[in-house]
Amino acid sequence: MSVFVERKGNEATLKVSLPVEDVAKAFEKAVAKINKQVTIPGFRKGKAPRRVLELHVGKDAIKEEAFEIAANEQYREALKENSWVPVSDPEIKDSTFEEGKPMEMTLVVTLRPEPELGEYKGLDVEKKEKEITDADVDKEVENLQKRATKMVEAPEGKALEKGDLAIIDFAGTIDGEAFDGGEGKGYPLEVGSGSFIPGFEDQLVGLKKGDSTDVNVTFPEDYMAKELAGKKAVFKVTVQDVKVKDVPEVTDELIAANSDSKTVTEFREKTLDRMKKAEAQRAQSAYEADLIKKAVDNAKFEVPDVMVTQRANQMMDELALNLEQHKMSLPLYLQYLGKDVKTYRDEQKPVALENIKTDLVLDAIALQEKIQVTEDEIRKEMEQLGAMHGATLRQVEKIVKENGSLAVLVANIARRKAARLVIDSAKNAPKAEEAAAEEK
Repeated sequence: MSVFVERKGNEATLKVSLPVEDVAKAFEKAVAKINKQVTIPGFRKGKAPRRVLELHVGKDAIKEEAFEIAANEQYREALKENSWVPVSDPEIKDSTFEEGKPMEMTLVVTLRPEPELGEYKGLDVEKKEKEITDADVDKEVENLQKRATKMVEAPEGKALEKGDLAIIDFAGTIDGEAFDGGEGKGYPLEVGSGSFIPGFEDQLVGLKKGDSTDVNVTFPEDYMAKELAGKKAVFKVTVQDVKVKDVPEVTDELIAANSDSKTVTEFREKTLDRMKKAEAQRAQSAYEADLIKKAVDNAKFEVPDVMVTQRANQMMDELALNLEQHKMSLPLYLQYLGKDVKTYRDEQKPVALENIKTDLVLDAIALQEKIQVTEDEIRKEMEQLGAMHGATLRQVEKIVKENGSLAVLVANIARRKAARLVIDSAKNAPKAEEAAAEEK
């Protein structure tokens, strides 16, 4: 046997030459395999002579099986010798395969990229932490005030203004014909909220309880119901009632009834502290993500399209599973968004590409730094998975074993350790800053 191997970028070409005797062995294996799979009257399984087997399944079936055996053996051997990881099924460009003759075959396969790492230690990125001010706390006080606001009956003859609640009946038509979803009775609509089609709510301003009007609008071109997109419609609207907001005064009593604080002062102090901590965490997460991104950007490699498509499909599958857990289907969700499967999948591809690039670079760093994953780390990872899903360590171990997902679990741990190395080795790393602060 001889195999000529050539790799260009992420594509490898394998030219295989197999002598007559190895071709004969492939046919022998094919006959034995098929013999065990079929039942031929008058013969025990696996004991039928080849000529009888050929009459039963056909010579072509045996030849196809022999070719698969020979091709797969050479293919797997070539991958093993070169430490290559395929990301797609191999494509046979040409082949000569006949019993009694040497085999000639050319395979082309797309391989997992091998990033050429750039700088990943001592990186320098800016940590952007927003200053939390009294104005930010004021907004939180206003939000609490809004949550405590009630809608009450408007004074007699009150004209609708933005911010008021209109209880309306409406019936829409397009070219004089009613359409699905175009009618409602006793519908509560906050004027100015932007809940309805653009222009609809503006035409209610100034109306009073009992007033009726025709509202003329045009559905947006990107409206989720495609049959209505871009069309002009007329809605006959009657205002049943008008309600206004009763905004409470911010007092200690209001705060005590709507928060974990007893006074306005205490609420402001706690809110300021919470917001500062939340901003610090956000800034740290963004800083760490920027460091990893810089390490990825410093590496040189190309990601095959097939990997991006596979990851986008995986993301779609995960979304579908998550939706099912919340009693919703993927088709219904996409219908709500006004998108089809292909459009939504294509939108996920940029994210899929970045995720793949990050994984590949972190894998390469782990390999470069000889990062090891210990049994204790694997056990802790399984314990955390169990705690998340309400399962015991033994149950998680069983699932991991049955699914053959130990390698994925180990890879995820190694990637996190590689990411930690990038973060902790950065210039002005948080650890160094904290140590300096403690020394003072």
